[in-house]
Amino acid sequence: MPDVQQDAETLYEYHQLHTEIDKADAIFCLCSLDTRVAERAAQLFLDGYGDYLIFSGGSGKLTQGRFDKPEAEIFADIARRLGVPETKLIIEPQSTNTGENFKNPTWSAEVPFATFKKQWPDPCTEILVTSPRLTWDKYPNKDNPVDLVINIAVGDLIRIRDYPAKGFQIPQDIPENVWAAAQRLIQKGYNSHLP
Repeated sequence: MPDVQQDAETLYEYHQLHTEIDKADAIFCLCSLDTRVAERAAQLFLDGYGDYLIFSGGSGKLTQGRFDKPEAEIFADIARRLGVPETKLIIEPQSTNTGENFKNPTWSAEVPFATFKKQWPDPCTEILVTSPRLTWDKYPNKDNPVDLVINIAVGDLIRIRDYPAKGFQIPQDIPENVWAAAQRLIQKGYNSHLP
């Protein structure tokens, strides 16, 4: 039987889309507690993958009390430090969940792929999703401890299963081995981020 680390890695790999990216009009970064996402988005911008860098995120369940200002502002500060010009930043600091990231009217123009496809179903809109290029053994760190990361991965998998019926996302395939890994993790107490 797989151990916790093996099951966690199974979920982590499932959540990684490994999409090849290409140049876009804008890089849309969903903010979170993991500031490495801001670094990845800023580097993509600096490497010429987008004309604008959009940061969307207020204070969500995982960042309330962790940051002293909205996630989007924290991420924009990181991008500025890395050299992204102010004139190329669009900041939306009000949304508190992924659905609001898309519906907030303060911007026009990287979220879970399924939510993007549900919220922006236009077949002419090409959506490419990426994340920091880290293997499971390098992902958890002092700001993202392993237990928190596992709880989030389990909760997000349950959302992938349940949210299409609620109209939040398109359906996604969940392989049997991934579902079994999540069930074992839930049985071992990784359930604090369940919907």
